[in-house]
Amino acid sequence: MSTEPKIAALEAELAATRAQLVETVEELSTRLDPRYQAGQAAEKGRRLVRDAIGTDPAADPSARTRARVVLGAGVAALGIVVSAITRRH
Repeated sequence: MSTEPKIAALEAELAATRAQLVETVEELSTRLDPRYQAGQAAEKGRRLVRDAIGTDPAADPSARTRARVVLGAGVAALGIVVSAITRRH
């Protein structure tokens, strides 16, 4: 009789562990989904532009400076790539 409560407790613990595992696997598969990744990248880009041009009143001033530096570097890199391509042709 004393083993039955222990078995029931172990079964309950096993069921809880399985439920956590299922939840973790679902979260990981969502995070690794290419559409989810693309959506996250697009949102980061929109946030970067909002920070750079200052349309987000809740943005931190340091975020605005960082966004402008990142966008400036991106534009400079794009200019270098375009320049290299046009010189080849």
